[in-house]
Amino acid sequence: MTNDLSIITLMTHATWVVKAVVLILILMALTSWAIILRNLWRLRHQASTNADFDHEVRSNLTLAELYSNALRHGKDNKGSKERIFERGMREFQELKGRGVTSVSALLEGSRCAMRLQMQLELEKMESRLWLLGTVGSVSPYVGLLGTVWGIMHAFTGLGKIEQVTLANVAPGIAEALVATAIALLTAIPAVIAYNRFVNQIDQVANHLDLAIEEYVNKLQYGLSAQANSGAGKWLA
Repeated sequence: MTNDLSIITLMTHATWVVKAVVLILILMALTSWAIILRNLWRLRHQASTNADFDHEVRSNLTLAELYSNALRHGKDNKGSKERIFERGMREFQELKGRGVTSVSALLEGSRCAMRLQMQLELEKMESRLWLLGTVGSVSPYVGLLGTVWGIMHAFTGLGKIEQVTLANVAPGIAEALVATAIALLTAIPAVIAYNRFVNQIDQVANHLDLAIEEYVNKLQYGLSAQANSGAGKWLA
């Protein structure tokens, strides 16, 4: 056993099981951080594009102009709200094209299409979140496996020594505990990020639900205005 307790030296002299456990934990940490950074960027991008579309909706643009802008915008330039609005308007036009004249049928069809798109948007936001939850819950046990194995190996080695001292015990125990330390450093950020993302996605779901009702109300108002004035320019 070595008396050098630096992490690099401990890992150099560790058993192959402990080395494999540490390698697995490092891969799990890299995977979780990739997911964390990806979701952070996605949520910020969604917040920015949704804010821009909210500004358009609350401006003096007609539904026809909003729909036309949504069709022109590239895939990467659209937020979840704009895609939901586009899906609802597309369904509305398809129903009108099939000769549906009932206001309730038109509104309900558009609402269902928007809610379907909302579920797709939420599924995209939640994709790979299960990996964060898995890393957060499993990595401590993986680290514990390395620790238990390392301690067993250390005591097996001590059994061959006639006079056991702290200098003999410390390196083996420290080597084993490194796996637990790495496991905790892997699990804690994953659990924090998972809980934060779940909370943020729940808030986004509430905002999207309110946005759908706002779009449906605008459609209803447009249909009423069209019926009363006879003009068809609001969705021309």
